Amino acid sequence: MRKYLWLATVMALVAVPRPYGAASSIAYRFTIPEPQHHWMQVEATFTGIGAAPLELRMSRSSPGRYAIHDFAKNVYDVHAVDKDQDGRELIIARPDPSGWTIGRHGGTVTIKYKVYGDHIDGTYLAIDTTHLHMNMPAAIMWARGFDDAPATLAFAQPSGVAGRAWTVATQLHPGATSLEFTAPNLQYLMDSPVEFGPTVLRQFTVGSRAFRVAIHHTGANAELDRFVQDVERVVREEGAIYGEYPEYDPGTYTFLADYLPYADGDGMEHRNSTVMTSSASILSDRAGLLGTVAHEFFHCWNVERIRPRDLEPFDFDRANMTGELWLAEGFTQYYGPIALHRAGLASLAETGHALGDLVDIVTNAPGRALRSAEDMSRMAPFVDGGRTIDRTNWTNTVISYYPFGGAIALALDLTLRDRSDGRTTLDDYMRAMWRVHGKPGGSREGYVDRPYTTDDAQARLAEVSGDAAFARDFFDRYVRGRELVDYVRLLGRAGFVVRKRQAGRAWWGDVPIDSRSDGAHLAAVVPSNTPAYAAGIDQDDTLVQIAGERVTSLEAVNTVLSRHRPGERVTIVYIDRAGASKTASVVLAENPHVDVVAVEAAGGSLTPAQRTFRDRWLKSQQ
Repeated sequence: MRKYLWLATVMALVAVPRPYGAASSIAYRFTIPEPQHHWMQVEATFTGIGAAPLELRMSRSSPGRYAIHDFAKNVYDVHAVDKDQDGRELIIARPDPSGWTIGRHGGTVTIKYKVYGDHIDGTYLAIDTTHLHMNMPAAIMWARGFDDAPATLAFAQPSGVAGRAWTVATQLHPGATSLEFTAPNLQYLMDSPVEFGPTVLRQFTVGSRAFRVAIHHTGANAELDRFVQDVERVVREEGAIYGEYPEYDPGTYTFLADYLPYADGDGMEHRNSTVMTSSASILSDRAGLLGTVAHEFFHCWNVERIRPRDLEPFDFDRANMTGELWLAEGFTQYYGPIALHRAGLASLAETGHALGDLVDIVTNAPGRALRSAEDMSRMAPFVDGGRTIDRTNWTNTVISYYPFGGAIALALDLTLRDRSDGRTTLDDYMRAMWRVHGKPGGSREGYVDRPYTTDDAQARLAEVSGDAAFARDFFDRYVRGRELVDYVRLLGRAGFVVRKRQAGRAWWGDVPIDSRSDGAHLAAVVPSNTPAYAAGIDQDDTLVQIAGERVTSLEAVNTVLSRHRPGERVTIVYIDRAGASKTASVVLAENPHVDVVAVEAAGGSLTPAQRTFRDRWLKSQQ
């Protein structure tokens, strides 16, 4: 037994890739010969390799995303030359879809390749005649063993682009020129997006912290100036939640915004910056864009520094799974609208609507009966990808960890306030998480030395509340368990009413329908907690009649249902996916969806106690 254990240990040590020497370094150069065709030429020189094979990789995942993206699919025309042997071409092996290995070399190798990109969001690469929008994992090869090697990056002005010279906005450290930058290690490098183009830059300071807004958009500069003023209000209000800002490694925090008609709507947090993209303009969707600002900036504390242990350090070769996204993403989802309201950028009605969305989904989505908040967090590698070939029944089995965690944050905030008469709040809890897990920082730039687990998060709640039994009970019931908080009572203390969205309206389920000439086609899985599901109707069935009336669209279905009352039984005639004509009997229910509205808007009166509770919660904390 000891012999086999000893042998296994030796083999394991041999199999571990050795880091290269302290003199190792990487130099990247990016050129864009044909921006109109959406490809970029990349040259990367790896120095100090020694005699070991050079194992090059394209990432399979990206910081802030949890699914597999396989960025190697857009890489082509790969060559390697030996810088120490007069630039001779080297033989490249391809051990797997994301890897290239160079066995024999002189110690310094330059890899040259092209990479295609035409997708503007927080995950991918986009190149055109107006800019280079670069998420590092989608663009650069890295090498095993070079995790701690410093990198330099140089950008060349693109070919054939009219107008003013392009400039670079990034959280990378400045280099020798305005187009040169550095990163201290692989983790920092891969977490540093770049916007290279004719961006417009605005700056402001809060105390000793500097903030930049680098924006590529089609609007007027006057709109941008007013927008940046609102960004500053969000920054100040979220800083008040924690009582301080992080130490931003390059000395500034940068908002990178692409508001272009051909961009996808997205937001992606990074350690000292965030990417925000949208097809909307500041003029057309100011509130929505500010909502993304509020969410993403909150991440510079929560997830970037207050970090789940399973994400630290980030693994670029696999999907990164953690059970704490209900806190990392969900609590951030909650604080976005709260910060907007405190900053005076959202009305009471808008804030109530945002909170109502959180309450409604955990109240009515069938997935809560099957998976806890931790379980939903672990589904991220599947649902974050956004595209699947095979069909799923996620409508019935999954709730996004964003609203699920947001609903838990709402419940915990109101519960803490309720049991302490407003003396203890979720803000106190986030400050405790920051003090213990985030603020201590990391021994290396881009790393976090004290990441947390769910048990750690429970321990911080015990400290803040002064009640370990309460903390254990809350986590067991609502985080590890599947129970539903009494939102009616908790929100009532703040002068909000939880009410049916369409009280008294007949409902057979939230059934997606496509209009067809032969009937109303059920385009997706029917939710399992609906009358339609109970009647045996499901995806790919085509409705022909409801209660004797012909239907061919969602509007027609809703019109027929509006003539009936909850509790009534109606006959459905439909054609199943095999082409068979069938009949079903459906007992209609009352629409269960809820809204959250201020008691004043619901026709009631706000009591002095409710006003005090609400003001302590939603008024500015500055």
